[in-house]
Amino acid sequence: MRLKSIKDRNAKYSGQLQYANYNGQPNRHTITEADVVSREELYELVWSAPMVKVAEKFKVSGSYMARVCANLNVPRPERGYWAKLAVGKAPDKPSLPELRPGDQTSWSQDGELPSPARPRVLTPSQRLPRRQLPPLVTGVHGLIRDAKGHYDDGYKVEEDQHLRPHKRLLVDVTASRAGLDKALAFTNDLFNALESAGRRVLISSPAEKFTRARIDAHEQLPKARQDRDSHYDTVWSPQRPTVVYIGSVAFGLAVIEMSEKVELRYVNGKYVRESDYKPPRTSARYFDHGWTTTKHIPCGRLRLVVYAPYPGVSWSISFQESKDRTLTTAIPKIVKSIENSTEILVAKVKEEEQQAELRRREWAARQEQWRQEEDRRRVKTSMTPQKTEILDWIETLIVPALVEGFIAEKRLKEGRTCE
Repeated sequence: MRLKSIKDRNAKYSGQLQYANYNGQPNRHTITEADVVSREELYELVWSAPMVKVAEKFKVSGSYMARVCANLNVPRPERGYWAKLAVGKAPDKPSLPELRPGDQTSWSQDGELPSPARPRVLTPSQRLPRRQLPPLVTGVHGLIRDAKGHYDDGYKVEEDQHLRPHKRLLVDVTASRAGLDKALAFTNDLFNALESAGRRVLISSPAEKFTRARIDAHEQLPKARQDRDSHYDTVWSPQRPTVVYIGSVAFGLAVIEMSEKVELRYVNGKYVRESDYKPPRTSARYFDHGWTTTKHIPCGRLRLVVYAPYPGVSWSISFQESKDRTLTTAIPKIVKSIENSTEILVAKVKEEEQQAELRRREWAARQEQWRQEEDRRRVKTSMTPQKTEILDWIETLIVPALVEGFIAEKRLKEGRTCE
């Protein structure tokens, strides 16, 4: 997306606000509440005046403005910078970091941002050679580091249910308490493998307007919608998708612990597996009043769903464990499959854009048809009172005059006949 420079911005607006830096040199920047501020413009602003002064012009707090800089990956002066600048001991201004895939490119006070850039497939000349790939990434990924605590401190659920953390701005992992460690470990290994291949993994920016696909937890996926368990429509889902960027193409990633259909017995206020149930010794004084039912409960095996996060685009591939095969061993294959799907996804996005344009034109045509019909109805309605008034005028004035003229003419004829 092409960003306007500060010079073009100042030429567009006549009202300008001046900031004086601590060297006494004025810096002129134009700010309006409805404007979209780019990374480059914000970078120049925060290095031309204290953060509090910049925040005042946008009518926000300094801490809020600092979070905006963090979201846009814009470096800002450290505490005490302006005092050091006044005595000539300030450190050099760092350069603005390069824009990475998934980075937010602008900020607006009213929340309205430009449409995200269209995804495109990298040409062979734009791809990183193997020697330029980043070093092998190991350790705990940033999205996984604090996730476990949020899952453990979430809503109260039964032992045989998926966890539901209070926080929703989390990595897209859904698992039971027993399967959480395994799910997070696999997700961490997958993210490290993608990062080692030069692919950035992050929680999507709100400016991208991505949507999360519906993730089914059943190990055996039902063929029809009506066959699905309505309970799994309420399984926890994150606020924004977790995505990986292959160039400028984003893929949604969701890891979920699958569920299997199990026969359960209700005993002493809770359900236990029928296979684990041991009936008590029968006696004349004791009788087990439990009953059996079937439910879908987490089974400990994982499924990874890779999907298109672009609105209106329906595409996904899934990888799932079996009793004798884990997903961890399939990570190299998964990374390769995602990289090989970029052309397919870009084609799907283009197709959806064309269909959206057709729907927009059809809607505009229907709107125009409704407008014309409404205009005709209004014209017809507006003419009705005039017609009624004319008829009333004819009835009250012309009709009596015609009747009187007819009677007078008839009397005149009758008089001539008598003579």
